[in-house]
Amino acid sequence: MIDPLYIPHEYYLTGDLTIGGMTSQLLTYFEVLLFTEDPKRKQVDEPMIVLKNFQHVLALVFAVKEVNKNPKILSNVSLGFQIYDSYFNAMLTNQNTLNFLSTLKRIIPNYSCDFQTNLMAVIGGLDSETSFHMANILSIYKIPQSSKKALNDQTLADASLFGIISYERSHKSTVTYCFFVPVMKDNAKFPIVYQMVPNEENQYKGIIQLLLHFQWTWVGIVALDDDQGDRFVQILTPLLSQNGICPAFIHRLQIFTASEDMTDIFYTSRPREILRLLVNKTEVKVFVTNADPHTVMVLKWFLYLGQMEEMSEAVMGRVWIMTAQWDFSLQTFDRLLNIKVFHGALSFTVKSKEVPEFQNFLHILHPHWPEEDEFLRVFWEAAFDCLLSDSNTDEEPGQCTGEEKLESLPSPFFEMSMTAQSYSIYNAVHAIAQALHAMYSARNKYMEVIQGGNMESPILQPWEIYPFLRSTSFNNSAGDLVHFNAKGELETAFDIVNWVTFPNQTFSRVKVGEASRGSEFILNDEFITWHKTFNQVVPLSVCNDNCLPGYSIKKKDGEPFCCYICALCPEGKISDQKDMADCFKCPEHEYPNKDQDQCLPKVLNFLSYGEPLGITLASLASSFSLVTVLVLGIFIKYRNTPIVRANNREITYCLLISLLFCFLCTFLFIGKPQKLTCLLRQTTFGIIFSIAVSSLLAKTITVVLAFMATKPGSQIRKWVGKRLAYSIVISSTMIQAGMCTVWMSIAPPFPDTDSHSIMKHIIVECNEGSIIMFYCVLGYLGFLATVTFIVAFLARKLPNTFNEAKFITFSMLMFCSVWLSFVPTYLSTKGKHMVAVEIFSILSSGAGLLGCVFSPKCYIIVLRPNLNCRNHLIIRNAFTTKSL
Repeated sequence: MIDPLYIPHEYYLTGDLTIGGMTSQLLTYFEVLLFTEDPKRKQVDEPMIVLKNFQHVLALVFAVKEVNKNPKILSNVSLGFQIYDSYFNAMLTNQNTLNFLSTLKRIIPNYSCDFQTNLMAVIGGLDSETSFHMANILSIYKIPQSSKKALNDQTLADASLFGIISYERSHKSTVTYCFFVPVMKDNAKFPIVYQMVPNEENQYKGIIQLLLHFQWTWVGIVALDDDQGDRFVQILTPLLSQNGICPAFIHRLQIFTASEDMTDIFYTSRPREILRLLVNKTEVKVFVTNADPHTVMVLKWFLYLGQMEEMSEAVMGRVWIMTAQWDFSLQTFDRLLNIKVFHGALSFTVKSKEVPEFQNFLHILHPHWPEEDEFLRVFWEAAFDCLLSDSNTDEEPGQCTGEEKLESLPSPFFEMSMTAQSYSIYNAVHAIAQALHAMYSARNKYMEVIQGGNMESPILQPWEIYPFLRSTSFNNSAGDLVHFNAKGELETAFDIVNWVTFPNQTFSRVKVGEASRGSEFILNDEFITWHKTFNQVVPLSVCNDNCLPGYSIKKKDGEPFCCYICALCPEGKISDQKDMADCFKCPEHEYPNKDQDQCLPKVLNFLSYGEPLGITLASLASSFSLVTVLVLGIFIKYRNTPIVRANNREITYCLLISLLFCFLCTFLFIGKPQKLTCLLRQTTFGIIFSIAVSSLLAKTITVVLAFMATKPGSQIRKWVGKRLAYSIVISSTMIQAGMCTVWMSIAPPFPDTDSHSIMKHIIVECNEGSIIMFYCVLGYLGFLATVTFIVAFLARKLPNTFNEAKFITFSMLMFCSVWLSFVPTYLSTKGKHMVAVEIFSILSSGAGLLGCVFSPKCYIIVLRPNLNCRNHLIIRNAFTTKSL
């Protein structure tokens, strides 16, 4: 067991100003358990090395060298650096932080003796816990100042890639590229904080938008069982609920910090429980993971154990969503981990670009340069599985030639392109350099203007870097603008990256989207490669099948709100999207289709000339009109014959003409209702039919009076004549006309639409205005018809050859039957059929009057003219009188 306490792993490159920092756990010492077919354990002491994190060191070295080569930045000052490993260990982090504050490698803070580096900034690790432990110490101690030395002899405290600025306590400026634990946002303790990453809230919003984009509502949450895991779960869970997403499970990975913990965990049922959870929750296809380095290390360890237990295939076919701390890397212990489990994973990364010359810088590295680089030697031996010739070992290892190429390493172990984390370190170094340059320039100008340059420059105080760091804004060599917002956060966005793995244990990054401030979210689905088990179809991760359009969700009792059943929409309502909470009605001008998943436009419903029903009724009306004209023509032609003259010829003409107009008025009911046609429909029909019926009444009364007048001494003779008949017709018609006038005055009919009575149609109709007046008009017609029927019925057996009463009786019987059946039929139909019912009633009643009254006479006039003579009628009349 190698004790890391005695392996500081310092990396020195000293200069006038020095940046010190912690690496992101390059070396983490554990006992690694290697298992063979033999169930007995074999324990080997081997450091777990995160090879990829060495790029963070190289990014810092490259950035410092780039600053020192640039004559426009700190032209008279050079930067150096010191690097310590944090080992994922709080105690070692605290110890190495104190090393920054001490001299001669002895931890004596605030004591300056002999040689001391001129510390200007401290770079924290990727893990926020590491940076938090550093900040706790750096916020306590003040660093002694040398009062008579120039700027390059002064000690400015802690402008770090994690760090703090405090005027009263530590006088330290701090910059970080990790996400803060909540206490780090405590302005009382850490008033000024600078991050080389965007606001973390944007990342959580991006996760929610990503889940909503693919409609993943049933997801698993994986986090470490520590403070960071608690914070991740506490922030994410409410956001999921607010957006209709349910966590199927929240699994907390067990923490281990030593080889004994790993051994105990493996030989318990804990790993198997985790793998069974991943296997049994088959409907959970999406896992959201807090991808900080420690969590990822533990997760990969469990997956590695599952692979050894031949359960790895069972956890394939999942979509892993990783936070921005994720960097696809493998430690030396998990080289055998099958990385295809992460094929198709999606992660958030800080937006970055390729930095020119960085790859050229990597190409010139070799294990013997620089000699004081302890990390490079350890990295080289672990990466290429060899030992350098001067390594102290008793084994016979493979020798490193020094000609090994970094580009030959698989991407999970080392990448030649700069990662997002390294890019943040690179920007942080330049931000600090720009702030120091601005501060140094401002102080020199101040001394020249105020003091004339004759006095020695006063000692620069460490906190003076703060206003310059706060206002730092520059374009880096990649062309990105680097500046902080008012909260000390980098103004940039998160990239959404799709991770594609290959059989040779390599991978590629594919940028598929972007999440930035506010609700800005862009995702290109077509660029995403899913795990092969999905066959390039977007995975489903729901508690149950989606409710298709036409259904609405109904919550299951005792289940999370994401688990529900699908209920068919009630009649008249639809749902046009998946998983709708409730069905809704279509707009008035639309109706639901058969599947109740969309609204179709309603068809205008009115009786038109272009449809069969309209054509039929129009043809009947035309035919009856022609027949009426023909009958009228016959009666006019034979107007002087006895049969025409016997029954009041003028009233007969009036009846025929009124019947003609009755048939013609039906054309007012066919076609799309207009304002004029609506006004004329019922009034014309009512008045004309009143003329027709009153004409029949007049003819019947005339017959009765004529018979009564033939009796000796009768006083009724003076009433017999045309004036009585005309009076009956005119008075009856005027009453109907009066009612129609009142109707038109108070509430006239008007064109209207009805979109509710018939589901698929919008009825275009004439609103009768006053329904009372409409039924008054019909009622008056019924009254006239009833009176006419009664009179005709009583007069049907009068002994008069010219008596029409029996024919009028039959005609009025038909007329009353038609209109009595009309009322319930009219009320029970809608739309064009209601209009058709009224037209049919008009035509049938008119045809009944025409046929019953005039067909016998036409038969005699046309076919039996020999009967149409006075002598025959006198003889017949005498015979009829004798029979009575």
